[in-house]
Amino acid sequence: MTTDSIPADDVAAVQKCEGAYNTLRDELAKVIVGQSDVIEQVLIAIFARGHALLEGVPGLAKTLLISSLAQALHLTFKRIQFTPDLMPSDVTGTDVIQENLETHNREYKFLPGPLFANMILADEINRTPPKTQAAMLEAMQERQVSAGGQIHQLPDPFFVLATQNPLEQEGTYPLPEAQLDRFLLHIRVAYPSAADEWEVARRVTTGHMGKIEGVLSGDDIVGYQRLVQRVPASDQVLGYAHALVRASRPGTEEAPDFVNKWVNWGAGPRGVLTLVTCAKARAILYGRYHATIGDVQAVAQGALRHRIAPNYAAQAADINSEKLIDMLMERTPADRKYARPA
Repeated sequence: MTTDSIPADDVAAVQKCEGAYNTLRDELAKVIVGQSDVIEQVLIAIFARGHALLEGVPGLAKTLLISSLAQALHLTFKRIQFTPDLMPSDVTGTDVIQENLETHNREYKFLPGPLFANMILADEINRTPPKTQAAMLEAMQERQVSAGGQIHQLPDPFFVLATQNPLEQEGTYPLPEAQLDRFLLHIRVAYPSAADEWEVARRVTTGHMGKIEGVLSGDDIVGYQRLVQRVPASDQVLGYAHALVRASRPGTEEAPDFVNKWVNWGAGPRGVLTLVTCAKARAILYGRYHATIGDVQAVAQGALRHRIAPNYAAQAADINSEKLIDMLMERTPADRKYARPA
């Protein structure tokens, strides 16, 4: 695609987005050392109008990263600490009886919970029982809360950035598959490199932590979310994402032998939507008005690792969803000519 074929306003918006992304990374670098891939994936989820789940052992600055990002964005921000005794109404809000000062009649009034904000940090979301976890489903999918027979709209933009401890740790409740699927990206937060860990220790123990300045407003984010929708994805890009997802489903004609052997279930149609949308969001972060197969490959792990379920045979062979995704990408050639199925 040539620049001449792109609307002038979109050309300027893409350039502005690339500059904002670089500025955001610089601001976050004042507090967060390394984790550039994690920051990129979180911003992809936000610009793609989705939610992100960050998983890693305690102490890897997952919460600090999200709260620092909140400082760099001019948005309303709420943190919800998920605990075993947290109730659904503690998250969504509840109806209370209040007396009308004019009529002296008692009537119900909805008191919004912490969910009513632009940016939600759901901290340690898998440390609360499934009943409370399920309270997030409607909000994350429909961007609304139902209470007392009334529907209450959530603000725009609205996104949930949740942190999760590995399921092998004490006191964790696995997220239901339906809720996992609501997260656009499942992001793994790894241990820092030796150099990054050294720098973290130096900064924290000497108190040399920078102050983060605001970069983007809510209107800016909504504008970029709409820009992502306008970014084109060629049939080749769509076909590659489509082939990758269909190959992940056991029992289908597209599935390779290792999928039939090691996969319980593969990604659904939402997997294709996620791959394409996130590829387009990544493209504008890097100043491009078109998505590429390279963008799809860059987001594949985060988009599919929670949508492909290895079976017991895979677990016994030390094969997890990430290895399966790598194998799928090796099997799905990027240079093949993809066309719309008949």
